[in-house]
Amino acid sequence: MKKTAAILFSMTLLAGVAAGCGGNGNKSGETSSSEASTAASGAPSGAPVTLTVEVFDRGVQGQPDLNNNKWTQYVNEKFGKPNNAIVEFVPVPRSQEVDKLNVLMAANQAPDISFTYDGTLVTRFAKSKGLYTLDELLEQHGQQLKSYLGEKVLSYGKYDGKQVSIPGKRTLLAWNGMFIRKDWLDKLGLPVPTNRDELYETLVAFRDKNPGNVNGVIPWATAAAGMNYTFGNLVQSFWKTMSEEEFVTTTNWLKPGNKEAYQWLNKLYNEKLISPDFALDKTTKQADADVTNGKVGFYAANWDYPMTQKIRVPLKQNAPEANYVPVDTFKNDEGKYLKEVYNENGIFSFIPKSSKNAELAIKYLNWMADPEVMFFLQFGEEGVNHKLVDGIPHGIAQTGENMQMSNLNMDYTVIVNGAELGDTDKNVRTYAAALAAGDKSYEKLATDSYKINTTDGYSSFNYGVPNEANIKYGKTLGDMNKQMIDRLIVAKPAEFDALYDKLVKEYMDAGGKAVQEENVKNYREVTAKQ
Repeated sequence: MKKTAAILFSMTLLAGVAAGCGGNGNKSGETSSSEASTAASGAPSGAPVTLTVEVFDRGVQGQPDLNNNKWTQYVNEKFGKPNNAIVEFVPVPRSQEVDKLNVLMAANQAPDISFTYDGTLVTRFAKSKGLYTLDELLEQHGQQLKSYLGEKVLSYGKYDGKQVSIPGKRTLLAWNGMFIRKDWLDKLGLPVPTNRDELYETLVAFRDKNPGNVNGVIPWATAAAGMNYTFGNLVQSFWKTMSEEEFVTTTNWLKPGNKEAYQWLNKLYNEKLISPDFALDKTTKQADADVTNGKVGFYAANWDYPMTQKIRVPLKQNAPEANYVPVDTFKNDEGKYLKEVYNENGIFSFIPKSSKNAELAIKYLNWMADPEVMFFLQFGEEGVNHKLVDGIPHGIAQTGENMQMSNLNMDYTVIVNGAELGDTDKNVRTYAAALAAGDKSYEKLATDSYKINTTDGYSSFNYGVPNEANIKYGKTLGDMNKQMIDRLIVAKPAEFDALYDKLVKEYMDAGGKAVQEENVKNYREVTAKQ
């Protein structure tokens, strides 16, 4: 369900730089004023109002009180006092956040500002009229917030044409990446491959000539279907030209060219060019070991994977000569290197209808959009929480109340996902610096990878409404999808065609057809309003 579009975070800063609802009787769209009175001068007076704000409890070892630390003290000093308010943070276990939110919403006890990464959950709350609509509040008290997020990001928080949540702005959009052993290429006198045919020849050379002189060379490391070691960019390069509606609504299994993509992967498997036991590697543990032991020539994973300590530290120890570089090899018939990237939105913040402080809640989120506020919440004090190197903040690990419990304090900066220094280049450099930890070569690897892996990127289509068939059949289809990929890749070549057709029919009969038909219906309804 994709829409073609050209679009351009433990360590303190590491990864920044991926039910019925009750109400209080208010009508949808009605705004709520803070209980604090306002003096003629506009300064709040009277008893302070308590604004409750959700915060994830990630169970970080040694973490301070999530409601009383350097960051919450800053919030109450800089926002609370001027607004005659006390900002109280309500911890919710990260691993149970959806279940906990359902319980809190049903009991009318959810924090004034609640959040979740589950967009479908927000839509359900809105559909059952459990959320404030925020258009008027944003207009009156959220101009700075609106300006920072922009219309595109805000559009992901709309339901039935109304703003029901505030999506966080995702500052880095790259997702998948591909990496190849440049040192192996150099030994063989081969160029960096730029298309599928060149990659195939390179994989054959890796298999036959074993430039690393390793026991059990693996030309292309793969693992069972999952987030890492995926085939996504390859498969997309086989897809033929489609209308926007066909591209967005059609299940991948029926997209023209998809069958040929898996047939090519089947060929690679049968020619021993990809991990022989990939289907048994459900956690990527084996693929990780193969990479870090210096056995692998090429692999696809998260765009920052070779820069992470999980990979680079053992790789440096086991194969110090190894030099992975990002590569773009999957070019389609139109000469583009299609790859999926993240949508511009991150976490969804919303105000439950049970809240009596909706106006104050929007003021709080609007205050957070101040660049000075956002910088402090993300990076803290210079010399204490970070040091500046060429204008880029490098994190200084902390304990006690100075400690950040999430990357870049993302649980306290819900309007942004990722480092925010004003432009993408600085954001990437900040992330790269955190990954590199002083190693300039890894900084360059990160910046090069980000650039490559946002080229010709597309993000998923924003329907704005849930696909009820997908809610019903999604789990079943997801499990089937993984099994289908594994079976098709390891099948005997002569049996591939019949097996593909058989499995796709079973998939469509198990709910795939219903999901696709609802996609078409929803797509046409959304685009008709545009």
